[in-house]
Amino acid sequence: MEIRWTDAALEKVNGKLPNQEGVFCLKYETEGCGCIVSGVTNLYFVKDTSPEEVKWETNAYPVFLNKYHEIFLDDKLIIDYSSTTNSFQLKSPNQYLNPMMNVIIPKAL
Repeated sequence: MEIRWTDAALEKVNGKLPNQEGVFCLKYETEGCGCIVSGVTNLYFVKDTSPEEVKWETNAYPVFLNKYHEIFLDDKLIIDYSSTTNSFQLKSPNQYLNPMMNVIIPKAL
């Protein structure tokens, strides 16, 4: 799997990062979605990861992802930011996986 941040996403996220240590985790969440194949991705800035999460190197910040959820995502992912919708996006060359992805960055970890 390959994950790449766009310049627009990096510019937006850099202004939100706290001065504390942490990592980005891409979560594939299924609660309230009906079934596991209807999950929604969100990006979290967290202090720690779980043993099931695998580190993916990117062109900027590494991203951790649960190894069991990789099957629901494309091989090439792009984390982007749209100023038109004022939202982050997770997409691939083939599709939008989440055109309005939440990026949750707590003020203090």
